[in-house]
Amino acid sequence: MDELYPPTPVRADGMLDVGDGHRIYCQEAGNPRGKPVVVLHGGPGSGTAPMTRRHFDPEAYRIILFDQRGAGRSTPNAGDDLSANTLWHLVSDMEKLRERLNIERWQLFGGSWGSTLALAYAETHPSRVSEMVLRGVFTVRQRELDWLYRGGAANLFPAEWDDFLEPLNEQQREDPLAGYAELLHSPDPAVRERAAIAWSVWEGATVALLPQQSFVNQYANPQFALTFARLAVHYFRHGAWLEEGQLIRDAGKLAGIPGVLVQGRYDAVCPPITAYQLHRAWPGSTLKLTESAGHAVTDPGILAALREATDSFR
Repeated sequence: MDELYPPTPVRADGMLDVGDGHRIYCQEAGNPRGKPVVVLHGGPGSGTAPMTRRHFDPEAYRIILFDQRGAGRSTPNAGDDLSANTLWHLVSDMEKLRERLNIERWQLFGGSWGSTLALAYAETHPSRVSEMVLRGVFTVRQRELDWLYRGGAANLFPAEWDDFLEPLNEQQREDPLAGYAELLHSPDPAVRERAAIAWSVWEGATVALLPQQSFVNQYANPQFALTFARLAVHYFRHGAWLEEGQLIRDAGKLAGIPGVLVQGRYDAVCPPITAYQLHRAWPGSTLKLTESAGHAVTDPGILAALREATDSFR
């Protein structure tokens, strides 16, 4: 079985006004009368990617993608004022999009930060969710943030951690999230760019099971890095506006919603303990631990597991 379906062209796209001065870019592909699925991108600032349409049988699925506030082609971009850009704004945007498309229930498909948004939406609107397929589960608990941004993953990537800390002074290194927030909103564009690239490259260096320069190059692109870093720091400094442990604590609300959790055994960005604990708390979920993979969707076994999941829900 091929891991991905052939490239699926965009059938329709446009902008949706969601309020607060924000307009989100949306697109559709596949069968307009097929099973609705909405793809939730990661980051939170990475934006949509054409490859994500290829996880779904285009004859069976109505495939919906959108750029979250501040990301991709949505407007405005991630500037200095992010006051109207929170997890709960994104949940509300999804409801506006569902209603605009006249969809009763849809499948949620998301990886990394996309899994966070999927869980928040499903626990708020469980009657609107048919199934969920999540990869590299992330719930923004303090222990998860500490692992990636306060030295946990540094035990696996010590040289890359030194590069991550390099833009920060000694005081800022005591709280890297706060330190990066300061740098990313510096009046000096050179300071902002340097900090954004360092923040973004840290994830590019840790995302795959085996080092891949292509990921580092992608994450080092200044235009991508500034949006990616600003939104990530904004969300993570605020714990994504969640109570500590909320998404796993409230997983009982997902009872009756079938879910597949695809998780790399050696995921250094979102370690498997989170997916395991969510699975234990979510009645009816299935955990597929992929033994030769890290966090990247292209790591061995991840794409095949995702296709198996989406095919099973056709």
